[in-house]
Amino acid sequence: MPRPADRKLDQLRPLSFERGYTRSAPGSVLVKMGRTTVLCTCCVEPKVPDFLVGKGKGWLTAEYGMLPGSTNTRKPRDKGGKVDGRSVEIQRLIGRSLRAVVDLSKLGERTLWLDCDVLEADGGTRTASINGAFVALIDALNAAQLKGVATDSVAAISVGVVDDQERLDWSTSRTATRTWT
Repeated sequence: MPRPADRKLDQLRPLSFERGYTRSAPGSVLVKMGRTTVLCTCCVEPKVPDFLVGKGKGWLTAEYGMLPGSTNTRKPRDKGGKVDGRSVEIQRLIGRSLRAVVDLSKLGERTLWLDCDVLEADGGTRTASINGAFVALIDALNAAQLKGVATDSVAAISVGVVDDQERLDWSTSRTATRTWT
Protein backbone atom coordinates (compact mmCIF):
# COMPACT_ATOMS: atom_id res chain seq x y z
CA MET A 1 0.00 0.00 0.00
CA PRO A 2 1.59 3.32 -1.04
CA ARG A 3 1.91 6.06 1.55
CA PRO A 4 0.05 9.33 1.15
CA ALA A 5 1.97 11.81 -1.04
CA ASP A 6 4.43 8.99 -1.87
CA ARG A 7 6.36 9.53 1.36
CA LYS A 8 9.18 7.13 2.15
CA LEU A 9 8.63 4.70 5.02
CA ASP A 10 10.95 6.69 7.29
CA GLN A 11 9.78 10.18 6.20
CA LEU A 12 7.75 12.58 8.34
CA ARG A 13 4.89 14.66 7.00
CA PRO A 14 5.71 18.39 6.79
CA LEU A 15 5.65 19.82 10.33
CA SER A 16 5.20 23.49 11.27
CA PHE A 17 4.49 25.58 14.37
CA GLU A 18 2.96 29.06 14.29
CA ARG A 19 3.64 30.54 17.73
CA GLY A 20 1.58 33.34 19.26
CA TYR A 21 -1.45 32.25 17.26
CA THR A 22 -3.95 33.79 19.69
CA ARG A 23 -3.54 36.97 21.74
CA SER A 24 -5.38 35.90 24.88
CA ALA A 25 -3.40 32.81 25.91
CA PRO A 26 0.21 33.37 27.04
CA GLY A 27 1.18 30.24 25.10
CA SER A 28 -0.58 29.47 21.82
CA VAL A 29 0.57 27.45 18.83
CA LEU A 30 -1.03 26.33 15.60
CA VAL A 31 0.69 23.05 14.78
CA LYS A 32 0.40 21.37 11.40
CA MET A 33 1.54 17.84 10.55
CA GLY A 34 0.62 17.31 6.92
CA ARG A 35 -3.09 18.14 6.79
CA THR A 36 -3.62 17.58 10.52
CA THR A 37 -4.04 20.96 12.23
CA VAL A 38 -4.30 21.51 16.00
CA LEU A 39 -4.59 24.73 18.01
CA CYS A 40 -2.76 24.32 21.34
CA THR A 41 -2.96 26.90 24.11
CA CYS A 42 -1.47 27.10 27.60
CA CYS A 43 -2.87 29.32 30.36
CA VAL A 44 -1.47 29.80 33.86
CA GLU A 45 -4.07 29.92 36.65
CA PRO A 46 -3.03 31.19 40.10
CA LYS A 47 -4.62 28.29 42.01
CA VAL A 48 -4.44 24.51 42.22
CA PRO A 49 -6.97 21.69 42.58
CA ASP A 50 -8.20 21.10 46.14
CA PHE A 51 -5.94 18.06 46.66
CA LEU A 52 -2.86 20.33 46.28
CA VAL A 53 -3.94 23.40 48.29
CA GLY A 54 -1.31 24.28 50.90
CA LYS A 55 1.31 21.86 49.54
CA GLY A 56 3.35 24.53 47.73
CA LYS A 57 3.37 22.79 44.38
CA GLY A 58 1.51 23.23 41.14
CA TRP A 59 -0.42 21.13 38.68
CA LEU A 60 -0.59 20.61 34.92
CA THR A 61 -3.69 19.35 33.16
CA ALA A 62 -4.72 18.93 29.54
CA GLU A 63 -7.93 18.93 27.56
CA TYR A 64 -8.31 17.62 24.01
CA GLY A 65 -11.17 17.80 21.58
CA MET A 66 -11.96 17.44 17.92
CA LEU A 67 -14.12 20.21 16.48
CA PRO A 68 -17.25 19.06 14.62
CA GLY A 69 -15.86 19.94 11.16
CA SER A 70 -12.44 18.39 11.74
CA THR A 71 -13.28 15.08 10.04
CA ASN A 72 -15.06 13.94 6.87
CA THR A 73 -18.20 13.18 8.84
CA ARG A 74 -19.27 15.67 11.52
CA LYS A 75 -18.06 14.71 14.98
CA PRO A 76 -20.57 15.84 17.63
CA ARG A 77 -19.26 18.15 20.35
CA ASP A 78 -18.68 16.71 23.79
CA LYS A 79 -21.54 18.04 25.97
CA GLY A 80 -22.69 18.01 29.56
CA GLY A 81 -19.48 16.55 30.93
CA LYS A 82 -19.67 13.61 28.51
CA VAL A 83 -16.33 13.20 26.78
CA ASP A 84 -15.79 10.23 24.47
CA GLY A 85 -13.31 7.59 25.60
CA ARG A 86 -10.81 8.40 22.86
CA SER A 87 -10.67 12.07 23.90
CA VAL A 88 -10.22 11.11 27.57
CA GLU A 89 -7.35 8.76 26.70
CA ILE A 90 -5.64 11.40 24.55
CA GLN A 91 -5.96 14.23 27.08
CA ARG A 92 -4.51 11.96 29.78
CA LEU A 93 -1.61 11.10 27.45
CA ILE A 94 -0.94 14.80 26.77
CA GLY A 95 -1.05 15.66 30.48
CA ARG A 96 1.24 12.79 31.50
CA SER A 97 3.69 13.54 28.70
CA LEU A 98 4.06 17.16 29.75
CA ARG A 99 4.06 16.52 33.51
CA ALA A 100 7.11 14.31 32.86
CA VAL A 101 9.14 17.40 31.85
CA VAL A 102 7.77 19.91 34.39
CA ASP A 103 9.00 20.34 37.96
CA LEU A 104 5.68 20.98 39.68
CA SER A 105 7.46 21.92 42.93
CA LYS A 106 8.98 24.96 41.14
CA LEU A 107 5.61 26.09 39.79
CA GLY A 108 4.20 27.27 43.11
CA GLU A 109 0.46 26.94 43.64
CA ARG A 110 -0.45 27.45 39.99
CA THR A 111 -2.18 25.29 37.41
CA LEU A 112 -1.00 25.04 33.81
CA TRP A 113 -4.00 24.43 31.55
CA LEU A 114 -3.19 22.94 28.15
CA ASP A 115 -5.99 22.90 25.61
CA CYS A 116 -5.62 21.08 22.29
CA ASP A 117 -8.40 21.63 19.75
CA VAL A 118 -8.22 19.65 16.52
CA LEU A 119 -9.24 21.86 13.59
CA GLU A 120 -8.51 19.27 10.90
CA ALA A 121 -7.82 15.59 11.49
CA ASP A 122 -5.83 13.53 9.00
CA GLY A 123 -4.10 11.15 11.40
CA GLY A 124 -1.60 11.82 14.17
CA THR A 125 -3.76 14.22 16.20
CA ARG A 126 -2.40 12.97 19.53
CA THR A 127 1.23 13.36 18.49
CA ALA A 128 0.58 16.78 16.95
CA SER A 129 -1.17 17.79 20.19
CA ILE A 130 1.76 16.73 22.38
CA ASN A 131 4.23 18.59 20.17
CA GLY A 132 2.14 21.76 20.00
CA ALA A 133 1.26 21.65 23.70
CA PHE A 134 4.95 21.53 24.63
CA VAL A 135 5.73 24.62 22.54
CA ALA A 136 2.69 26.44 24.02
CA LEU A 137 3.81 25.40 27.52
CA ILE A 138 7.30 26.84 27.03
CA ASP A 139 5.89 30.11 25.68
CA ALA A 140 3.45 30.41 28.63
CA LEU A 141 6.20 29.69 31.18
CA ASN A 142 8.41 32.33 29.55
CA ALA A 143 5.55 34.87 29.52
CA ALA A 144 4.91 34.22 33.23
CA GLN A 145 8.66 34.42 33.95
CA LEU A 146 8.63 30.94 35.46
CA LYS A 147 12.21 29.91 34.77
CA GLY A 148 13.40 26.39 35.55
CA VAL A 149 9.91 24.86 35.67
CA ALA A 150 10.42 22.91 32.44
CA THR A 151 13.28 20.50 33.12
CA ASP A 152 13.46 18.80 29.72
CA SER A 153 11.82 18.63 26.29
CA VAL A 154 9.20 16.27 24.93
CA ALA A 155 8.12 15.38 21.39
CA ALA A 156 5.92 12.68 19.91
CA ILE A 157 5.65 10.75 16.67
CA SER A 158 3.90 7.52 15.75
CA VAL A 159 5.74 4.42 14.63
CA GLY A 160 4.36 1.08 13.65
CA VAL A 161 4.36 -1.92 11.39
CA VAL A 162 1.97 -1.96 8.42
CA ASP A 163 1.92 -4.89 6.03
CA ASP A 164 5.12 -6.18 7.70
CA GLN A 165 6.93 -2.89 7.01
CA GLU A 166 8.18 -0.51 9.71
CA ARG A 167 6.75 2.96 9.21
CA LEU A 168 7.38 6.35 10.77
CA ASP A 169 4.55 8.87 11.15
CA TRP A 170 1.87 6.68 9.63
CA SER A 171 -1.30 8.69 9.03
CA THR A 172 -3.77 6.42 10.81
CA SER A 173 -6.75 7.82 8.96
CA ARG A 174 -5.79 5.57 6.03
CA THR A 175 -7.14 2.04 5.85
CA ALA A 176 -4.52 -0.53 6.72
CA THR A 177 -3.79 -3.39 9.05
CA ARG A 178 -1.73 -1.95 11.87
CA THR A 179 0.39 -3.64 14.49
CA TRP A 180 1.89 -1.08 16.85
CA THR A 181 5.27 -1.82 18.33
